[in-house]
Amino acid sequence: MPLPLPRPADLPAVLVGPLLRRLEPNRLLLWLVGSQALTLTLRLAFTAPGAGERRFDYPLADKHCQIIPIGRHAFVHLIDLPLEIPLPCDVQIDYDLLIEADGSTPQGIAQWAPHLLYDGARQPNFVLRSRIDQILHGSCRKPHYPAPEGLLCVDRLLAQDHAPQQRPALLMMSGDQVYTDDVAGPMLRAIHALIERLGLCHERLAGAVVDDSAALYQHPASYYHRADLLPATQANQSLRERFFGGVEKPIFTSSNADNHLVTLAEVMAMYLLVWSPTPWTLIDPQMPALDAQPRERYQLEQIRIDAFKTGLGGAARAMAHLPSLMIFDDHDVTDDWNLSAQWEETAYGHPFSRRIIGNALIAYMLCQGWGNNPDAFAGPLAKTLDMTQPGSRHLDSVVQDNLIEDLRRFHDWQYVLPTTPALVVLDTRTRRWRSERNLKRPSGLLDWEALSEFQQALLDHPSAIIVSPAPVFGVKLIETIQSVFSRLGHPLMVDAENWMAHRGAAQVMLNIFTHSRTPGNYVILSGDVHYSFVYEVLIRHRRGGPKVWQITSSGVKNEFPRRLLAWLDRLNRWLYAPASPLNWLTKRRRLEVKPRIPQHSNAGERLWNSAGIGQVFFNEKGQPERIFQLNADGSPPTEFIDDRDAATQSVTRPVIQE
Repeated sequence: MPLPLPRPADLPAVLVGPLLRRLEPNRLLLWLVGSQALTLTLRLAFTAPGAGERRFDYPLADKHCQIIPIGRHAFVHLIDLPLEIPLPCDVQIDYDLLIEADGSTPQGIAQWAPHLLYDGARQPNFVLRSRIDQILHGSCRKPHYPAPEGLLCVDRLLAQDHAPQQRPALLMMSGDQVYTDDVAGPMLRAIHALIERLGLCHERLAGAVVDDSAALYQHPASYYHRADLLPATQANQSLRERFFGGVEKPIFTSSNADNHLVTLAEVMAMYLLVWSPTPWTLIDPQMPALDAQPRERYQLEQIRIDAFKTGLGGAARAMAHLPSLMIFDDHDVTDDWNLSAQWEETAYGHPFSRRIIGNALIAYMLCQGWGNNPDAFAGPLAKTLDMTQPGSRHLDSVVQDNLIEDLRRFHDWQYVLPTTPALVVLDTRTRRWRSERNLKRPSGLLDWEALSEFQQALLDHPSAIIVSPAPVFGVKLIETIQSVFSRLGHPLMVDAENWMAHRGAAQVMLNIFTHSRTPGNYVILSGDVHYSFVYEVLIRHRRGGPKVWQITSSGVKNEFPRRLLAWLDRLNRWLYAPASPLNWLTKRRRLEVKPRIPQHSNAGERLWNSAGIGQVFFNEKGQPERIFQLNADGSPPTEFIDDRDAATQSVTRPVIQE
């Protein structure tokens, strides 16, 4: 690792965190980033039923806190504490992280991160829920999108100080926690300033115009023109167009890859800047020299980034009080990641794009993946430690490339929580069912082996919550448009990624739902699409079940073009009404799909377009009792109600009291 240097006096000890990750009565996972390797003690305090007040101090030695250096003044701390005496469920547990330095009195969170405390609190807290009777979920948090911050819905909810039994069990972040491929100019400028401030590690680059990351950051094409960093050869035109140039998507969204993050330092700095207000206090980025058009764009993006920064304290506070679980979707790595076999051949066949994808995967492992399922990452983390050379500010390129190749073959991104109901989180990005007939065709979201493992995870559970980043049951009209563009050879233009796009994967998924030993109640939580909706799905001609709920909440800080979504919603209702023959021409003819209506919708709209967070309440059978979208704009929560009740139900109890 780089030679340890004393922390500059003007650098805070903790840069980001703590974030609560997977929490269980016998094991606690926390994540933070320090400006040096920290000596930490975790303090827990609670009132146990029948046992009075209890307090425990746990020194976090090497075996309980793995430290990964990512620069001279940046160290990722992976806290993994097994507990011999299990913690109680459904009670408030106060916690603190005490930092010991230079023989002085240990300082707690109230001293080094007071923004993480709610009014009147001396330390943060968490609750271990005995069952999942309430969950929050969402996806797609783009910092420069002009919508309010959805994570502040979580912050406002937790600030109400409900009884421990009313605390959500967890926050499920179902994809696109960061946008490495769609980066505002001011955010990229801040990333480069933070890299310099913390001394994040440089790396050498193959297959690019520049030789290393230092040259990349100074190159005139570094802002808004990163496609120009590819050598100008005919063989690289496909890569330039597919990967860096962005793909104009007139029907859905516009992909802007011209500030695509490249290096590991850039991606790690992005995580620090979107999860904590502290790194922003260490830098003062200024606009680089730009031509007139990008200068105008930069100034608009600066306004949006400034607004994003104002909510970071509340977002960090929420993640310090509520355990969060995560899974990637495409923007955590790159747009349309692994969309087709041809896409994979293009992207992985070039050293520069392979390094870009790999760097995003390394950062995802360190910042997201480890906290979901730490036991799966012992080997990759050991190689990550070998990647930094003693006394050098450059990463070891050979080890870095080997680690990237290992992560390309890694098959343990998915995970299962032993909760009630069981929580099964799917990796729909790296284990795809690739088309052998036409390499341009979109791949199935899970291959045969992954689907078989999925079925095994479900066996003999009475109910299950399934997290699929892309909805399993989507909007038929939009899926039809995607199918048409795919058949014309242009799947990249419309994000043609849905379960029904691949006949084999769709058929196997439906067979799993109808298996006699799999659950009778499924709740599928999804995001990705930038609007929210709820479907109840029944298998035709099957008395007594199974019953499936598709619940989609998207985005946390992103939305669909409003006028376009209204037309798509309206056309979908006309073209795919219950009596429409088009229903029998789709792959879902074995299913009866009943949409729930957003309570505040107009004229029977089924799609809700508002940044925020989804909230689901479950009964004892694992069935959703009430389903809400908490709106980031401060408007009342939107409940999804049965179509039969939509005309009569006009008032529901508020979930958040503004």
